Amino acid sequence: MPFLELKNVSKGYGANGARCEVLSDINLSMEKGEFVAIVGYSGAGKTTLISMIAGLIKADTGSITLNDLEVTAPGPDRGVVFQNYSLLPWLTVYENIFLAVEQVFPNWAPAKQQQHTEAHIAMVNLTPARNKKPGELSGGMRQRVSVARALAIDPQVLLLDEPLGALDALTRATLQDEIGRIWQQQKKTVVLITNDIDEGILLADRIIPITSGPKATLGPSFAIDIPRPRDRKAINHDSRYKDLRRQITEYLLGAGAKQKITVSRKLYLPAIEPEDLSLPRDRYARRKGPIRRDEIKREEVAIE
Repeated sequence: MPFLELKNVSKGYGANGARCEVLSDINLSMEKGEFVAIVGYSGAGKTTLISMIAGLIKADTGSITLNDLEVTAPGPDRGVVFQNYSLLPWLTVYENIFLAVEQVFPNWAPAKQQQHTEAHIAMVNLTPARNKKPGELSGGMRQRVSVARALAIDPQVLLLDEPLGALDALTRATLQDEIGRIWQQQKKTVVLITNDIDEGILLADRIIPITSGPKATLGPSFAIDIPRPRDRKAINHDSRYKDLRRQITEYLLGAGAKQKITVSRKLYLPAIEPEDLSLPRDRYARRKGPIRRDEIKREEVAIE
């Protein structure tokens, strides 16, 4: 029995006449403790997919189950890390994480809640900044807070929606290593949404490409059979890495080309024929400007 399973899931937006089906016939099975990266173009529907798994939006058709229970709403069994951090700006690092701990574990003693919060701040190396507010932190530090907050509620599945997309290359690489280290320690089930194939190969057990929309769907699964821990410098010289990167890139390029749609439609343009300055003017007419040929009216008059 899969730990996380999506069966024939579809989702669209818009009214009946102008409805656009974003995702179509999505099928995904994951085992407990597995790290899966879903890679695809921007606008393919990756965020819609992660939002359905999180229970933030409801699928039009199909079913989503986690640990044999249907997903119908958000819950603490799924921790989400968004691209835009989603921190409360008036709270400190400690308070942002403690608020989540307090809500999910209200029966814990205050000392245990505090200890649990401090442990997760230390896990992402933010203890020196525990009393700072998000406005005083760099982008990378804010994302560390988001990761710590998601892990602090001890979710069954960690959902990462392009969490590193807004960061510079050096900060992104550092946080990739942090996510890999934390996963090695906790072995959480992780779904990573990304448009970076290299990031998926570095972190995941499997990469599943998603085709471009509309009606995007998941492609074949590529097993990342490169031994862990993976060193980003050494992996560049690994023949298996190069082969996987080529296969996934070729699939995405091919799938993207197949999804291109040619639309033919009739356009009705306004009458914008240039004015003909060579035509004679009626000096007694009220209008003094040039005349277009389509404005000339011809008529026949019979004279006896």
